[in-house]
Amino acid sequence: MAKQKTVHDKLRELGKNLWWSWQPEVTQIFREIDPNLWTDVGHNPVLLLEQYPPDVLEKRASEAVLHTRINWAYRRWQEYMEATDTWGATHAGVLGHRPTAYFSAEFGVHESLPIYSGGLGVLAGDHLKSASDLGIPLVAVGLFYGQGYFQQYLDENGWQQETYTDLKISKLPIEPALSRDGKPVMISVDTRGGKIHARTWRINVGRIPLYLLDTDVPENRDEDRHLTSRLYGGDQRTRIRQEIILGIGGVRALAALGIIPGVIHMNEGHSAFAGLEVIRQRMKEDELSFDEALRETAAMSAFTTHTPVPAGHDRFNAELIEEHLGPQRDELGLRHDSLMSLGRVEPQNQQESFCMTVLAFKLCRRANAVSGLHGVVSRRMWANLWPWRSEEEIPIGHITNGIHVPTWLAAQIRTLYDRVLPLNWYVRTGEPEVWAPVEHLSPGELWETHQTLKSRLITYARNRLIKQARRRDVPETVLAQLSTALDPRVLTIGFARRFAPYKRADLIFRDVDLIGKLMTNPDRPIQFVFAGKSHPADEPGKSILQKIYKLSQQEPFRGKLVFLEDYDINLARHLVQGVDDWLNNPRRPLEASGTSGQKVVLNGVLNCSILDGWWAEAYDGSNGFAIGTGHTHVNQDIQDERDAKSLAAVLENEVIPLFYERDQDDLPQAWIKRMKRAVRTLGWRFNADRMVMDYVSKTYVPAAGGLSCSMDDVV
Repeated sequence: MAKQKTVHDKLRELGKNLWWSWQPEVTQIFREIDPNLWTDVGHNPVLLLEQYPPDVLEKRASEAVLHTRINWAYRRWQEYMEATDTWGATHAGVLGHRPTAYFSAEFGVHESLPIYSGGLGVLAGDHLKSASDLGIPLVAVGLFYGQGYFQQYLDENGWQQETYTDLKISKLPIEPALSRDGKPVMISVDTRGGKIHARTWRINVGRIPLYLLDTDVPENRDEDRHLTSRLYGGDQRTRIRQEIILGIGGVRALAALGIIPGVIHMNEGHSAFAGLEVIRQRMKEDELSFDEALRETAAMSAFTTHTPVPAGHDRFNAELIEEHLGPQRDELGLRHDSLMSLGRVEPQNQQESFCMTVLAFKLCRRANAVSGLHGVVSRRMWANLWPWRSEEEIPIGHITNGIHVPTWLAAQIRTLYDRVLPLNWYVRTGEPEVWAPVEHLSPGELWETHQTLKSRLITYARNRLIKQARRRDVPETVLAQLSTALDPRVLTIGFARRFAPYKRADLIFRDVDLIGKLMTNPDRPIQFVFAGKSHPADEPGKSILQKIYKLSQQEPFRGKLVFLEDYDINLARHLVQGVDDWLNNPRRPLEASGTSGQKVVLNGVLNCSILDGWWAEAYDGSNGFAIGTGHTHVNQDIQDERDAKSLAAVLENEVIPLFYERDQDDLPQAWIKRMKRAVRTLGWRFNADRMVMDYVSKTYVPAAGGLSCSMDDVV
């Protein structure tokens, strides 16, 4: 008879699969074991259980009456993992024996695994979670960054400072990836300067295995041991070495694991070298010529481009390419110029550098942007790759991004939805009819639930502000002021994203006097919560961040404008669930999608955004607010001034009046009506289940079947 599992055994198994991170009931179990410790360990079950030996945990479970709930959670997880009646089982059967391999430079699954920087990584994490929920045969490949992305703090002058912390493998839900004969998987990639070695880790994201390559191994030189230390750190030489490990090393790791992908999905150009390695393997195993292997590889490959901003597309000079891809080139039987031409828009232009995005386009027969407008921009941007086609015929379609509903939806809001939406609605979030009953929600109950989440955010923000201030050793009088910062009764606007100049975080402050008057209006005031990081090398972005911080320290903004440091998934969760209005004002059309605005929708928060990215196809006139008309001026300064005036006008004439217009029960009925419409019209369209289902039907299944591609496949 098998030994019965203890409470500690069950929780340890649950904690080692990140499925728990999008199950609020399971998360609550970990929290209730020790609320203070749960916060101190960064919501990491592995660290929490390390402090609770089996006998101590057993006692604590009894005290908190957790046994039944733990057993329920454990059974539910087992049923989830063993289920065979998934959407994917019906619609993605062709991938069953040859799964999709999803490559990405970063994965933002949970704050306890800080190997992400922002939107791209969180999108990749949401992709994996929805693929798991839907039962899609998919494996993921990335890099393990031993120091993750940087931690941010502001000095006394408001200038961003970066620090790094070593991640300890033993403290994470991670284990060595093993080959079929039970040995840890180690791969190597040749360069002209010698081999780079990497070990492979495995993280379980529900049903999806995430494989991460790590160069911190004794076989490497010191330079290469630190190669995967930091996400987006180092110079061009570091970047290209990271990308050959991700692409070439990633494909080799899958082969060592005995995984033969049916589809290669490159999430952004960072992983484009994967295609070269697949070509090399096909040439070796099947004795194909390079052209034949390229044709076969391209037919099974998909590429998602994420940015129209030039800095987002990695480029390398010919010397770096030869140094790092020379041995690969030799095995492919290519001359140096032939390899370089694969990364050039103009193949014969020897002055043009090697672009990873161009390589990805040339190695894939299916390419997509991440919103409708981004598709238009991308076809125009890369039209020269297909000079024989008109712009409308450029083979770049779009699959609009979405967010993983269980990850970003507040538990309190989900309880409301459970009362009016169909049974098991959360596994049918991509169906329009599922969301129609939102109109039956009680306005008072919806509003009070939102107010509860708003109060939670404000308490959380005050605690973070006090912690930030104490680090600067400020007087007690300042700490006392921070304890009352932000007012739960005041219209609260959130802005949180990467502080890149094109995102224009300071647009609202072009007319400081006007915004000061709006913020201090005695009858209808507003307040702002800002958060976000700037890349360490982005001095203009850091300057914008500093400007906002300095304003927050001055009258009349003090206590009404706050900046919360060290933006991460946990902070994002509080913000998207607790603010009243979400501000997004990029310089159109540079916001490819903008998933932060999608995260707020299901929590009853309204968007106020430039008609760019996803909002350009989402806004219908009554499900949020639009800044500008969607037209852009050829002069950037004029456009910025025009958008700033439009933003101020929208706030003053639409957002503020609608929020403060109350009935006899102090309910903003018109605002609540708009909240409901946003959920009903946007919830089914902009979630990751719908997104992944689109990838399966329009990309994965056709690619796995070797079908030819047309624009209809991806648009």
